[in-house]
Amino acid sequence: MTRTRYALLAAGAVLGTLAAAPQETAAPHGTAERPAASAEWTAAPAAGRPYAYLEGPAGSVLEDTLSVTNPGPSPLTVTLTGEGPAAVAFAARTVTVPARTRADVPFAVTVAAATAPGEHRGTVRAGAGGRSVGVDLRLKVSGPELAALTVEDARVDRATGTLHYTLVNRGSTVLDRPRLAVRADGLLGTVLDLPDRALPLTLRPGERAARAEPWPDPPALDSVTVRLTATAPGATPATAATAAVFASAPALAAAGLLPLAAAGGAAYTLRRRARTKGAPA
Repeated sequence: MTRTRYALLAAGAVLGTLAAAPQETAAPHGTAERPAASAEWTAAPAAGRPYAYLEGPAGSVLEDTLSVTNPGPSPLTVTLTGEGPAAVAFAARTVTVPARTRADVPFAVTVAAATAPGEHRGTVRAGAGGRSVGVDLRLKVSGPELAALTVEDARVDRATGTLHYTLVNRGSTVLDRPRLAVRADGLLGTVLDLPDRALPLTLRPGERAARAEPWPDPPALDSVTVRLTATAPGATPATAATAAVFASAPALAAAGLLPLAAAGGAAYTLRRRARTKGAPA
């Protein structure tokens, strides 16, 4: 869409709303016209929709309209911006809306060719007089749907006995309440076995969620391998592993005393046998 077309659209939108605006009538003699104290300007998708919804393939340009309503007695100048996974361009970045008038401002969303299929979220925002109003922008990029989940950045905080990891949605579909199982094996067997359970989170395509899992009663002295397995409907199970060595000071001290005690016991036994042999019959 060219700048000329945007300018024409913006001009047409503002002129159309001006033509449709009600004409002011003179107040009765001796009275003053007062605007409603609760009247505030609003911004919303055209046609009274709760949010702006656009759908199309990657590489396309999708169009919609933002309506800004000024119920006040004075002109209102608003600045329009967009943020999210796609570039948002307005017919005009700054629009002056006359009193008691609505201005419909077209905007276009350019979906990059590399955008993954699936649902994406953004915001269209209008700002004026220190106030900002955001409008939810929902973009659905068509294409094959793929569910993919990975577990990354797994590590063990030995000081607190906490497992840290990050779940990443690598697919093109929303993953709701993924499941996680944790197992840790030490030198003498399994020391932690948490069956899979649903996690209270929703991951949209490309989103990451850093999480922490408490480890009840971690070992005091052991070398363990921790495996985290995450699953989600339609996705291949994802596994991450990390190693940790637990060696608390009390455990090390206890481990050091055991060989000394064994050596002391053996020396005592040898001395006792020597005395027994040397005693007179």
